[in-house]
Amino acid sequence: MIQLSLRQILLIALISAIIAAGLTIGYDRWVERHGLMEPVPSSDQVPARTGPAALNPSDVGAITDDERNNIEVYRKVAPGVVNISTVTYVRDFFAVYQREGGGSGSIIDARGYILTNYHVVEGARRLTVTLANGHQYPARYIGGDIDTDLAVIKIDAPEEEFTVVKMGDSDRLAVGQKVLAIGNPFGFAHTLTEGIISALERPIRAQNGQIIEGAIQTDASINPGNSGGPLLNSRGEMIGINSQIITPNEGSVGIGFAIPVNLAKRIVPDLIQYGHVIRPWLGIVPLPVPVSLIASELDLPVDYGVMISEVIEGEAADRAGIRGGTTPVRFRGRFVGYLGGDIIIGLAGEKVTSLEDIRRILNRYRPGDTIPVEIVRHGRRMTVNVTLTAKPYRGR
Repeated sequence: MIQLSLRQILLIALISAIIAAGLTIGYDRWVERHGLMEPVPSSDQVPARTGPAALNPSDVGAITDDERNNIEVYRKVAPGVVNISTVTYVRDFFAVYQREGGGSGSIIDARGYILTNYHVVEGARRLTVTLANGHQYPARYIGGDIDTDLAVIKIDAPEEEFTVVKMGDSDRLAVGQKVLAIGNPFGFAHTLTEGIISALERPIRAQNGQIIEGAIQTDASINPGNSGGPLLNSRGEMIGINSQIITPNEGSVGIGFAIPVNLAKRIVPDLIQYGHVIRPWLGIVPLPVPVSLIASELDLPVDYGVMISEVIEGEAADRAGIRGGTTPVRFRGRFVGYLGGDIIIGLAGEKVTSLEDIRRILNRYRPGDTIPVEIVRHGRRMTVNVTLTAKPYRGR
């Protein structure tokens, strides 16, 4: 074994330190010369990330214009997207117990009104809203519409807490257009996803089976918890309300649907003022048998349309002179309606083949509007002008 003196040990340590320092300086100069190192900010230069709006695009390194747009939209809109927590009571054979749920929503004005999906808040006994800054407020249900799966809730908070999500125009969209979704999928608050508009004018069904016309299909990732959150264009305007996904496993597979914001624009004022939507109607009871099935049997002049069994006294069709049937029809001993009434084949210039067509067309109008209705009466076609009345509200 070699024995070293203390002087020799100190000399070796000094030489080693000099060599290490030289190697370090040389390596740093080589890395800097080859562009492999970026300066690391000091602690007082590191941007604070206190919330979704804290990071400016200028604080980020090299990014594309598209990435910059994503950051700017998120920074502007995310503070206006809320997390909604719900508590409902469920009864089974043995007890009543609580069930927790939730979704997303958008602040739509400085009074604290929040737009979300009806299915997010349906039946909730307790509503809690969490803002982007983490502040929580109890919310109250203002109004909802199961036919369009839209609802409005409200929180009472200082006005400075509210960042309003601006509504855009869903009638001016194109397939291929970039869209962004912000929400709380699986409870992960303020998640941003990006995609495109995959298709327009998709019909989707609400929980009660009613058709929601004109839905926006997107491949932006939408998962449970995103419901009620905004679908945004590249200007940060809400163009849709994320509502449904098609999935075999309760996760996103790139087929999601948003309710067009222009539909929300039409019904939100009613939800705030009345708690429900004031809808127009004709005031008719249709025969529950498609005209196409009885046209040849009854020698009807048309094989499509909706045959009127009864008109409701004092309502729109009755006031316009539209007639119901007079011949009672029974099936297996059960009364199903009256034959011989007028057949509606057109409404506001559009062909009518089913009761769903009538509902779809009427949804574009308000009580008090007058529209042409084309009918067939005793083999003769005629058009009558009908002033729509308000459909009675049956409750939530």
